[in-house]
Amino acid sequence: MKYFLSMALALIIFTANAQTDSTPTLKSILLEQLKTTHNVKDWFVPPTLAVAGLTAEQANWKDSSENHSVAQLTTHLIFWNKQLLDKFNGIKPDAFNGDNKETFSPVDEKSWNETVQRLDSVLTALEVAVQNADDKKLATWYSTIAHVGTHNAYHTGQIIYIRKMKGWWDDNNGVK
Repeated sequence: MKYFLSMALALIIFTANAQTDSTPTLKSILLEQLKTTHNVKDWFVPPTLAVAGLTAEQANWKDSSENHSVAQLTTHLIFWNKQLLDKFNGIKPDAFNGDNKETFSPVDEKSWNETVQRLDSVLTALEVAVQNADDKKLATWYSTIAHVGTHNAYHTGQIIYIRKMKGWWDDNNGVK
């Protein structure tokens, strides 16, 4: 009987400590958002899964309107996440003349695979930068970081829409 009471008390103490340790922080919330708009499938599909398995030809497909291709959406995400990462790290970002159309670029057979890898590496670097940042820095950057996560989710939805429309998406595992 003492054994069971001791085990129950230990379980209660462990559970109580686990609950206080899981209190969300600004950093944990931002990191969760960045991870789910990078490579962690949660409420929606992340961009790295959304672009996985596509050929360069598929990635460059566009309809007859002004809509962007998957490749263009991917290069756009890389551009803006890299701009934020550089600014966050105190590095002068790549030159930009203010024309957002320039951030949407097509790819070729060779550059598509590099583009997919670059998306992953930029998003990973952004997560690492946020993980390593102190609370004071995050307090001044939280809104921008949150908005870039929303921006990533928005364009990832466009990528998935294209894939579903073209029959390049399988709802069971994401990639067809």
